[in-house]
Amino acid sequence: MLSVALVGGLHSDARRAAVDRLLATVPGSVALHHDLATAPETGTVARIVRDATGVLSTDDTPLVNDCACCALREDLVPELERLREAGLTRLAVVELWDSVEPKAMAEVVAAAGLRLTAVITAVDPALVLPYLGNGDDLADAGLAAAATDRRTVADTWARQLEYAPVLAVVDSPEADDEDRALLAQLHPTARRVPVGGDELAAAVFAGFDVEAAAAAQHPACALLPQEADASGVATFVWRHHRPFHPGRLYAALEDLTCAAARSRGRFWLADKPDTLLAWDAAGGALCVESAGPWLASLPDAAWEMVPPVRRAAAALDWHPEHGDRCQHLVFTSPGLDREGLAEVLGSCLLTDAEYAAGREAWRALASDFDTLLEV
Repeated sequence: MLSVALVGGLHSDARRAAVDRLLATVPGSVALHHDLATAPETGTVARIVRDATGVLSTDDTPLVNDCACCALREDLVPELERLREAGLTRLAVVELWDSVEPKAMAEVVAAAGLRLTAVITAVDPALVLPYLGNGDDLADAGLAAAATDRRTVADTWARQLEYAPVLAVVDSPEADDEDRALLAQLHPTARRVPVGGDELAAAVFAGFDVEAAAAAQHPACALLPQEADASGVATFVWRHHRPFHPGRLYAALEDLTCAAARSRGRFWLADKPDTLLAWDAAGGALCVESAGPWLASLPDAAWEMVPPVRRAAAALDWHPEHGDRCQHLVFTSPGLDREGLAEVLGSCLLTDAEYAAGREAWRALASDFDTLLEV
């Protein structure tokens, strides 16, 4: 039976090293790679299929909806099905192009009924912080997957890193203890395997659960890192049940966003007590989005339609008055100022007097976040 493993990441040299290692150590393996680099100029995406001996075939597939990623999705599944039906390939290693995010491709492969056994992000530890701090648009770096692609290098890299349960780590002479500590704290639950060892070949057959991976990234039930401090890198977890004052938090966004290389989590505003808001920051840029309702705002009958993992996450944060509404923000960075962050965050909460005024008064507060949320 054909197994499919996705290997991705913006660290292209590390990614290619991981794929080459798999081809060399897993008998019956082939690699598929869709090169999107010239798609805007040529109107096509180049597909390369190779094994340990070299290139087996090359072909071009036309753009779909002027989107290179769409072309990849349309072409990838038929190629994988062809390999499966031929019955000669044990492992298909899909080497994702630089800015392609593994989540979308994993869901495409799984939805097609193919056997997805691994999602791996290849990492050069020396490049983790530079990429995480790079707020440039992908388009400016020549890495956009479509004309409408508005992602940045930093937020794309953060999602690539945090989605994969396995990180293939190259032995980089430029990496130091701080780099390795940052990698460990950004994704503490990941299995980190050296590219040059035998563990990588075993990791591609470990299995992969698309639904569990999606739940682990969803703001309502994300597996956020815990407190940590090593080699000059710290992770600070800030939790509170009192709501934020929308005006004061909005005024503090720039300071909070720039305080850490990476921050994420969920929070609530006094004027929007039913809306779970997601916080996602990297490279000095912050994305705040509505992630749906808090469970406490739903009627009891609706709970039966909520996935168990979401109910379990809500139970961990349950408050007798506010239910699962909470502030749960996590900041990770070298040289992190925990005390300064705690002071700024605390100053953004409702004061005792504002809190005592009650929810009707909270709802009347100026909605500073409406423009940001496009409400």
